[in-house]
Amino acid sequence: MARLHRMDSRRVEGLSLVELMIALLIGSILMLGLVQVFSASRAAYQVSEGLARVQENGRFALDYLQRDLRLIGHFGCVNDQSHKQQVDAFRMLTGAVAGEPLDFNLSVQGFEATGTSQVNQDLNLAAPTAGWTPALPAHISGLAPVAGSDIIMLRFLRPNSAPVSNLVVSGSNSTVSTTAAGWSDLTEDGVATPGVFGVADCSYVDVFNGTGNAAAKTVSATVALDRYTPNPAGHAALYRAEAVAYYVANNASNRRSLFRARWTGAAAPVVEELVEGIESIQFLYGQDRSTDVGNPSGFMANQVPASDLGAATTTAGEQNWRRVGLVQVAVVASSPDPATTRQADSEQTRPRALGLRVVGPEDGRYRASYETTIALRNRLYGN
Repeated sequence: MARLHRMDSRRVEGLSLVELMIALLIGSILMLGLVQVFSASRAAYQVSEGLARVQENGRFALDYLQRDLRLIGHFGCVNDQSHKQQVDAFRMLTGAVAGEPLDFNLSVQGFEATGTSQVNQDLNLAAPTAGWTPALPAHISGLAPVAGSDIIMLRFLRPNSAPVSNLVVSGSNSTVSTTAAGWSDLTEDGVATPGVFGVADCSYVDVFNGTGNAAAKTVSATVALDRYTPNPAGHAALYRAEAVAYYVANNASNRRSLFRARWTGAAAPVVEELVEGIESIQFLYGQDRSTDVGNPSGFMANQVPASDLGAATTTAGEQNWRRVGLVQVAVVASSPDPATTRQADSEQTRPRALGLRVVGPEDGRYRASYETTIALRNRLYGN
């Protein structure tokens, strides 16, 4: 019995200190491995999520820009180049002077951010150089755009037209009537009370300030529109005219975002934040090799920044901008949250936007640039 008691006592003895330390070491190694696997999985997820958000934001930004850029030169059945082929084919009656938002004599106007016009030049997003060339007019500088990003101003007639069902002209006053469906097209995209309109057929176009009456589906204006014939005998159509500026500014969260300002009348513009995380937009403009604005060749001889085309308020600058038949655009987008570890500052880690090297702040966000080329189909051959 005593022997059995001694054997039972031996069975209940604990682990030695060496055995305990070995067990703790093995457990620590296993735990460290699990932590590393989890950390690697989390880092891969952050990179994947950051890449997905950057691609999504870049795609949305380019989509907005493409849709409006393709409308450059659109003035109904004629465009802003072909009206130069016929005396008095185009009248701009909004009362705006050259360079103002409602100056529809000029369809496209760009402003190059200082320090962004050269290939292989560095753009430091943490401390971009202030200024634009040409200098910003008051209606754009008042939007508080951030430095280091180009700005573009567009003017056009919206693509959807309303048929002119009746036209009453009394002296220097006109009343243009349209259909219920046509009025719905004039007030699309959140503009319930437009204030600038265009009437066009295949020979003429007039852009003017007007007062809309939603109940009567009419537009009243202090301009004689007697050279147009209502439908169905004529081809006159009524459009909403719009001036649009695209730029980058800080949003309420102090993050750079793509903004759009829209002038649809004499009132202050409607400012919309379109896409968060767009840190810079860059433009190059293709000029037609034909110097005859009314007779473009469709061949783009060179692609230059806005600083090379000059101010649109000068005669030479206006002619340069009228020859633009192609626009290259690049957007630099960043992820909403940190998605990468700090990378070495090298040629391979800087995204490029139309040849410009973009250096972002060391905030761990994933950054990428996306580019596209847009042919201005309303201008290619003076159609």
